[in-house]
Amino acid sequence: MNFLAVFDLLIPATGAGKAILAAVLLGAGAGLLGSFVVLRRVALMGDAISHAVLPGVVAGLIYSPDRHPGMIFLCAALAGLLGAGIVRALMSTTRLKSDTALGIVLASFFAFGIMWQSRNQAGTAGVMNFLFGNIGSINAADLKMMMVATVLLCVVVFVLKRPLLVMSFDEGFSQALGYPVRILNGIFYFLLTFSVVVALQAVGVVLVSAMLITPAAAAYLLTDKFGKMLLLSMAFGVLSGIIGGVISANVNGMPTGPVITLAATVVFAAVYFVAPKHGVLAKLLRTVKRRRRVRRENTLKAIYQIQESGGFTHEDVSLIEIARKRRNTEDHARKECASLLKYGFIEMSGDGHSVHLTAAGWKRAMEMVRNHRLWELYLTNEANYADDHVHEDAEKIEHILGANTVKQLEKDLDFPELDPHGKPIPQPQLLTPVS
Repeated sequence: MNFLAVFDLLIPATGAGKAILAAVLLGAGAGLLGSFVVLRRVALMGDAISHAVLPGVVAGLIYSPDRHPGMIFLCAALAGLLGAGIVRALMSTTRLKSDTALGIVLASFFAFGIMWQSRNQAGTAGVMNFLFGNIGSINAADLKMMMVATVLLCVVVFVLKRPLLVMSFDEGFSQALGYPVRILNGIFYFLLTFSVVVALQAVGVVLVSAMLITPAAAAYLLTDKFGKMLLLSMAFGVLSGIIGGVISANVNGMPTGPVITLAATVVFAAVYFVAPKHGVLAKLLRTVKRRRRVRRENTLKAIYQIQESGGFTHEDVSLIEIARKRRNTEDHARKECASLLKYGFIEMSGDGHSVHLTAAGWKRAMEMVRNHRLWELYLTNEANYADDHVHEDAEKIEHILGANTVKQLEKDLDFPELDPHGKPIPQPQLLTPVS
């Protein structure tokens, strides 16, 4: 049994089985290369190549009367590589930017393919399957070709994963490490063309770039680790392919390419909203929590400043004083104090009209005041800001200064005792409550 005969054993007997396997291969191949496409920010290159392969598809249909998939695959791949080569040549020999070069190649190759097909309609029957995709039309020979191509893609990416990854972030650094960047670029665009051609019959020329980009973009929102991103991208691609293939096969009037693309978009939309670190909801929750924390810290600072203005002669601060200092109503001050009480920063008086800081509240209040006054002094001394232009900036930065940064500020400013306005800067040894 030769090597290729093994793939024959894996091909399902039913049409539905072939469609599912084609969807899996499509998702795996596109998802795999898509991760590099997203990281390298060359999404438009995938779009250009996918349109550039159309003349090759037309040539394959015309010059292979028996519609041999190998011939169509070869012609499409050659056209795609020619398109990618012309883009690189335009970018390296002219001052044109990448988007301009991609636009020229995308439009001209696609136009030439459409014109050629229009003049040879009798010999290019079935070209619509390549334009818009038809997973149901994939036969055993097509599947065998897709399996060989997908396995080849996986092997090459596994072997060259590290240099391709380094080059995705910084080609100059790759050269410094001794990687043959020009050769690796050639291999990458060869693989990208390969991946596009593999996906052609499933989603079509027009939408194949979506399968390269959308699953990988969803994976990119979920993880910062490249190995995990590769697996997630492949998984999302496979899932989208299966969902789209099943819907297209069972519902009339549902072309395969658009349905698979929309399935990938739904997956991306779900990840976009619920991704734990980079999702919209997670960012919204973090923003809400940060704003609440800033309000609490501003109220603590106000209580400290009221005590400071009285010479720290009394611990209790009334809600009316807090409201006046914060320029809010007494009810608003009561709500802010309720939040401080919840976190153990204050204790309320018996009549509920005044508060005093706990040890934790005193420590955090002094940290805010110290951060604020140190930053004001840094801006006036080191950045030559006028002392009446530093308050607003310090109001923002005081909440995000870390302990190490504060220590460095104190060292750079020679451990100052007064801010630019002559007010004392709370010292670390005083981070205990007044008695």
